[in-house]
Amino acid sequence: MLDILIACTDNLTGMTESISAVFPKTQHQLCIVHQIRNSLKYVSYKDRKALAADLKPIYTAVTEDQAHAALEAFEEKWSKQYPHIAKSWYNNWENLVIFLEYPSEIRKVIYTTNAIESVNSQFRKVTKNKRVFPNDESVFKTLYLSIDYITRKWTMPIRDWNVAIAHFMIKFEDRIGSL
Repeated sequence: MLDILIACTDNLTGMTESISAVFPKTQHQLCIVHQIRNSLKYVSYKDRKALAADLKPIYTAVTEDQAHAALEAFEEKWSKQYPHIAKSWYNNWENLVIFLEYPSEIRKVIYTTNAIESVNSQFRKVTKNKRVFPNDESVFKTLYLSIDYITRKWTMPIRDWNVAIAHFMIKFEDRIGSL
């Protein structure tokens, strides 16, 4: 049976509900990078640097309690001017702090969708230049060749992957089994 231990996604409407409907045991982490981008989307240029610096203690906290305290400090400072930002973090809190349950050296494996977005960017690059494909098979061949090219460029292993997989095997022992 197929299982997903942790899913990191951007915050598309209904994603959390869809994941839990199909994979009820899956932890759903929202991408911190997307949350930051969404937070900065409507911020004045003159405030961006300071506001981003004040968001950083939230997602770099060691514990969820520290992160929550940082969010409260952020809210106190910025909510008069930008009330939607803290509100968004509070509304999504449960899915923003899952990565804090893990050791600091593996959090980056969990908290962003950047690797997936890199692959999607490569797919867009190869399909954008050729708007019309003669058939579905030609699209699949193009994407296959793109994947082949991308994987040849990936010579570096995921940083701290051995630490991450060891931790996952302990935390999800009943679901992973032996690899």
